[in-house]
Amino acid sequence: MKQRYTWRPSKTWIKVRKFVQYLTLLVFLALFIVSQARNAPGDLVNLFVRLDPLLTISHLLSSRTFIFASTISLITVILTLVFGRAWCGWLCPLGTILDLFSLNRWRSSTAVSPSEGWRRVKYFLLLTILVAALFGNLSLLILDPITILLRTLSTSIWPALDQVITAAESFLYQIPILAKPVSTFDMWLRPMILPSNPVYFSNVFIFMFVFLAIIALNLIKSRFWCRYLCPLGGLLGLLSKYALIQREVDEGCKGCKLCTKACPTGTIDPDNNYASDPGECTMCLDCIEACPRDGVTFRAGVPHVQWNEYDPGRREFLAAIGTAIAGIALFRVVPLAFRQPTHLLRPPGVGQDDFMDTCIRCAECVQACPTGGLQPAVTEAGLEGLWTPGLVPRLGYCDYSCTACGQICPVQAIPPLTLEQKREQVIGKAYIDTDRCIPWSDKEGCIVCEEMCPIPDKAIYLEEEILHDNGEITVLQLPHVDRELCIGCGVCEYKCPLNGEAAIRVYVPQG
Repeated sequence: MKQRYTWRPSKTWIKVRKFVQYLTLLVFLALFIVSQARNAPGDLVNLFVRLDPLLTISHLLSSRTFIFASTISLITVILTLVFGRAWCGWLCPLGTILDLFSLNRWRSSTAVSPSEGWRRVKYFLLLTILVAALFGNLSLLILDPITILLRTLSTSIWPALDQVITAAESFLYQIPILAKPVSTFDMWLRPMILPSNPVYFSNVFIFMFVFLAIIALNLIKSRFWCRYLCPLGGLLGLLSKYALIQREVDEGCKGCKLCTKACPTGTIDPDNNYASDPGECTMCLDCIEACPRDGVTFRAGVPHVQWNEYDPGRREFLAAIGTAIAGIALFRVVPLAFRQPTHLLRPPGVGQDDFMDTCIRCAECVQACPTGGLQPAVTEAGLEGLWTPGLVPRLGYCDYSCTACGQICPVQAIPPLTLEQKREQVIGKAYIDTDRCIPWSDKEGCIVCEEMCPIPDKAIYLEEEILHDNGEITVLQLPHVDRELCIGCGVCEYKCPLNGEAAIRVYVPQG
């Protein structure tokens, strides 16, 4: 490589890198909090999603549409072509969490180290994601690190934090001297940081388990996820082969192997003059801190690209094509009733046919939904629709005066409708189960569903029935649904006073 510039960073840069890491994580969390506010600026809160080139490329291949705001992902690409895989070592919020929970103290020194061949797994996943996207399938974007972190925060960590704080406030409020401060604190906290009302998610343990499993893999090797599994890391690793700035070791190296032990991705090779693979080096600079002779430098120039045995080749590419095609074929042979069940309600304006081709499973809409009605699907939409959003009215309804999900969706899989347009979108149709409905089955008064219906002309109306019992005359009001007016917002199902399954349920519209 023709030398143009040599940089020998001081150990102070380690502190700079950590400061940038923690600051970036704080910005990520701040944008996550802002995303739950009404009228949150989508271009701002989606910053990290838009910086992710894997999400941008996959969505482009699958939907055949380009979102102009996604051009910001070029910043990450350019950064990688200049500095290498610095995103992973300096900016990735999941990578920062893995550094914070490195589990070094609990890692056994006698643990069997995975072979270098394991590094090709992330490249295989990357190629499979891109090939599947070319055929209109984005299911494997559930493995993108940004979507993993957003889903975990939305469905597990933030609701659990809300419950803990609520319990603490309830306890402290009973102490007279603390009642007013607690009330003031709660008014500041909600809805700016935590939701005004508790939000509940089904299958929370699944999402949290995936997140904890990624951290637990650090017990095997530091940054196990980044080394072997992360598809975004694989994409940036391939680009880093061509980076202008790459790590080098001076000829004066004495082979103490301290840098090898310090490297969190294990890419420093003692058998190759302690060189590192630019596709695996995250530019963390830990080797600088470990080297007692200041023998590590970073040199800028035209790179000499070298490929390793674990880097993707023709065999991996063909395997990825075969895996993607086989997976898509298996997804498609699942009966339609399982892929589009009668209760799988999508956000307003979403078409059942093309939603799978555009949704990147980022869970931004889930966090933005003020009622908690949007939930990531687990089994409801089959494997092809894993973790795509669906409305579960029993947990939360679609607010008649809200357009948050469409405004915040970074790829417009949920259309950014105006409030007037959104109110005309049919999500589903409500049906009354007369065997469970209190007025119909028990002949007792209940008009909750009619009272809660937000449609101005009332999609739920009441008809009187006169009952004669031992000479007494009772007028009973029986609810009916006008399906020409019903848009399936689900507030009737949410508010139904019955325990368990509601007596009125919203089904997917037919036709």
